[in-house]
Amino acid sequence: MKYLIALYRSLMLARRAYTSLAAIVALFIASYFIPALMDIAYLALLFLILLVLIDFMALYSRRQAITGIRILPERFSNGDINLVQLQFQNKYPFTTRLEVIDELPWRFQIRNQRECTILKPGEERQFNYELLPVERGEYEFGDINAYVKSPLRLVERRYIFPARQIVPVYPSYQWVSKKRLLGVSSRMNEMGSRRLRKLGRSMEFEQIKEYVRGDDYRNVNWNATARKDELMVNSFTDEKSQHIYCLIDKGRNMKMPFEGMTLLDYAINASLMLTHLALSRQDKAGLLTFGTKIENFLPADRKGTQMETILECLYREQTHFLETDFEALYSYVRSKIKGRSLLVMFTNFESIPGFQRQLPYLRQIAKYHLLLVVFFENTELKVLREKKAESLEEIYIKTIADKFAFEKRLIVKELQQHGILTLLTSPREVTVNAINKYLELKERQAT
Repeated sequence: MKYLIALYRSLMLARRAYTSLAAIVALFIASYFIPALMDIAYLALLFLILLVLIDFMALYSRRQAITGIRILPERFSNGDINLVQLQFQNKYPFTTRLEVIDELPWRFQIRNQRECTILKPGEERQFNYELLPVERGEYEFGDINAYVKSPLRLVERRYIFPARQIVPVYPSYQWVSKKRLLGVSSRMNEMGSRRLRKLGRSMEFEQIKEYVRGDDYRNVNWNATARKDELMVNSFTDEKSQHIYCLIDKGRNMKMPFEGMTLLDYAINASLMLTHLALSRQDKAGLLTFGTKIENFLPADRKGTQMETILECLYREQTHFLETDFEALYSYVRSKIKGRSLLVMFTNFESIPGFQRQLPYLRQIAKYHLLLVVFFENTELKVLREKKAESLEEIYIKTIADKFAFEKRLIVKELQQHGILTLLTSPREVTVNAINKYLELKERQAT
């Protein structure tokens, strides 16, 4: 019984069979007016049935004459192109026509994913297609459906290959093309860049040396002085490993979508790339996510597992629908981050009043750390601003869009007036611009 049910579910007549049957029906209808066509119609019907039986026996002569598998990476990269591979092999003794429909996760909303090919006897074929996830989480793939036809193309057999699999979509971990990064050089000084205070203020012990005029007497090493019978001092150098923290806002302003991805996802991807670069340059990287309260905090470190720890931490982050508590952020930063560090804050301000409520806390943070505020342009408003207005309503919409864009520029100017570094960028370019800003700061503070 199970075999018959499976046979019923897998057996289908192909389009050619229905077309041929329609032609035979037309012959039967015509035979009422031309009786000589009746015998031809019967012969054609018997011949079609015979061919269908031959085609059926050819396709069902083997239990599993087509094999297929799906090859997926262990995890997908959010916002990036991810490759999926399908591999098939024809074990029939004849050439087959193969149509493949893969059951994709519902989040992609793709309903026309199919591949068609011709497989010779014993031939293997690989299909590649690309997927672009725009949301973190777990994506469930279903089974692989393959529809096989023989050279007669009258009967179609459906193969279902069990391939259910869940793939997690992590923040973007594919590295940015180096060609897009800013080529920072010492000539920046000639462009008017001034030297900044060091990102960190901790010191590393270098050596014990003889005292010379100008040395800090507080660094006198009395034990070494007693042994050498002359004044000796400890020599220190600036710590080469500086502390970099990515502060990610999870408030309601970061829920805004652009090109399918939320601002939070853009910020997470940029933070991940920035952390990777900082660790590769021997800096200590840390992470802090905040909303109505402090969600996650990872102290700055450069251990081998730091990158993977940050990646796992960012994987499940989601936005809240309440306003961010910057006062709680300031208190937490003051209590947990002791040494002067570079704080790259990813947030968003859509209005002057909303920005002014948070400005006092940003100013307080900037007193103790080098603060870089990264927030986003509204690229959809930019399209409205550049569009030519042809009616009174469009003039009104264009004016409102210009107003919002002007407020963004005012926010940048006010932050700069208070000595806070600012980066206003489009969501798509936030990763490259944030990395370039980091490289610029590293170069400027070292020259």
